[in-house]
Amino acid sequence: MNFYAPNIKFIVAAILTLLVLIEGMGTIQTGNSGVRTTLGIVSKEEVDPGIYLKWPIISRVDEFSTKDIGIDITDLTPKAKDNLSLRDMDVSVYYRVNASSVAELVVKYASQSSRHHEGYYMPAYELVWRIARNAAYGEVAKFDSLVIHTQRDQLGSSIATKMQEELDRTDKGVFTVSRVVIRSVQTDPSIEHSIQQAVANQKKLEAMVVQTEIAKREADIKITEAKGIAEANRIISGSLTREYLQHEANMALLKFAESGNTSTVVIPSGMNVAPLINTQAAK
Repeated sequence: MNFYAPNIKFIVAAILTLLVLIEGMGTIQTGNSGVRTTLGIVSKEEVDPGIYLKWPIISRVDEFSTKDIGIDITDLTPKAKDNLSLRDMDVSVYYRVNASSVAELVVKYASQSSRHHEGYYMPAYELVWRIARNAAYGEVAKFDSLVIHTQRDQLGSSIATKMQEELDRTDKGVFTVSRVVIRSVQTDPSIEHSIQQAVANQKKLEAMVVQTEIAKREADIKITEAKGIAEANRIISGSLTREYLQHEANMALLKFAESGNTSTVVIPSGMNVAPLINTQAAK
């Protein structure tokens, strides 16, 4: 009698049961939601993250991201406010959906979700892509081509606001536009030349303003110096009275007389002649 046959059958049965259990279970990653479709009918209740039971043949569960989803939109050529087209613009858009609205989105936008290379789906991806592209073209038209390269942040915020308005118009509270990044803006070559010329003119103007300020300061210094000299002369002139000048002359004559080595000729007051002074010592 073979005593091992029942044990082998039991082990095989256990393994088969385990495989069935494993195959009948699935997982939803944290930050995602599952949507169950049974016999072609989509359940309105999302499958929460974690382990869920499969119903083979009659049911399947698709996993959808509820985390930030990035969309790269490249090779855009929108027209700016001055009716000049950009040569190229690349934009990155980040959005997410409300986890409790995933099942509704799957039904409403059945063919507009996109499958990620890791296996899960990005809900309403095609819808958001189109809205983002249209918003980019519409908002660029509000900026001048000569300065748009310096206003990337403002343009990104403007596109994000416009997208949020459009998404809320049909699905209020379902979508959130996290941010929009303008990765690249390339203007037409003719515009690039105009930008360079504008920058050069701006630098030239700034230099002229500095030079004008320097000249003004130098002129102020000269005016101040001239005022100082004029004021000094006025003070001196005011102090040179007839009496003062006579006093100074008398003091000078006194010094000549006291020296004992010179002969001095005193000219009476009022005579318009120069005094003659003998500088030889008296003998």
